Amino acid sequence: MEVRNAVIPAAGWGTRFLPVTRTYPKELLPLINKPLIQYAVEEAVKSGIKEIIIVTAVGKHAIPDYFKPTPELRALLWQKGENRLADEMARLDNLADITYVTQSERLGLGHAVLMAKEAVGGEPFAVVLPDDVVDAREPVLAQMLKIYKKYETSVVAVESIDTPEIQRYGVIRPETVSPRVHKVLSLVEKPAPEAAPSQLGIVGRYILTPEIFESIEATKPGNGGEIQLTDALSMLLRTQPIYALEFEGRRFDTGNPAGWLEAQVALGLKHPEFGDALREKLRRMI
Repeated sequence: MEVRNAVIPAAGWGTRFLPVTRTYPKELLPLINKPLIQYAVEEAVKSGIKEIIIVTAVGKHAIPDYFKPTPELRALLWQKGENRLADEMARLDNLADITYVTQSERLGLGHAVLMAKEAVGGEPFAVVLPDDVVDAREPVLAQMLKIYKKYETSVVAVESIDTPEIQRYGVIRPETVSPRVHKVLSLVEKPAPEAAPSQLGIVGRYILTPEIFESIEATKPGNGGEIQLTDALSMLLRTQPIYALEFEGRRFDTGNPAGWLEAQVALGLKHPEFGDALREKLRRMI
């Protein structure tokens, strides 16, 4: 069955970016000249998915406002002769078909995904976490969709994680079936480094079968009262296989200030409009 929907969870508190996230959604933090969530939407669209479900929280009105059409702004830009910007605003106005659902309580990633159950229907779907921005020739979701079409079951994106950081991730025990592709034998959420079944941590991209919703509903809250998606995947694994892809590309964890700053510099230097100027400014600073 074709994957037509992508769920983007955007309901978190953004505590690692306090105090700015007291009133400003972390998902709208700018990365160069676009907000983080736009990168997530654009990756889905470039992968052939144009139906987007954004899971927000009460009070996060700025996210729907960002994606609303802006005919007055387009008209002003055209009037001023800013045709390139006007065209970019027109593209953004028609970027995707976006639906919003509200997570009334912030009870973890698994619960956020569950909020999209009715909007998704009984179809497979993708999940894109806007914190993880990946610089790749081929979008990560597009890479994963190839694996999904081959096996017609859930697929998670993984990468090798440094040992001290592994306790921040869901980690798989893999059985390699082809280069970069693994059958998942088991999963564990945030293991101690010495107990991790491998160095392969799940990072920010999923393609899930609709049966995941039953598993989430049956998953008990863990630490902090949160329902972990990794725990639900572990339950799903009892009834159907799950595969993991070591994607090609460089991931930036923009959910923390250091990773966000790293992405600004790395992607800024590659930007066709700003790269040369940024390189010169950095040279002067050093």
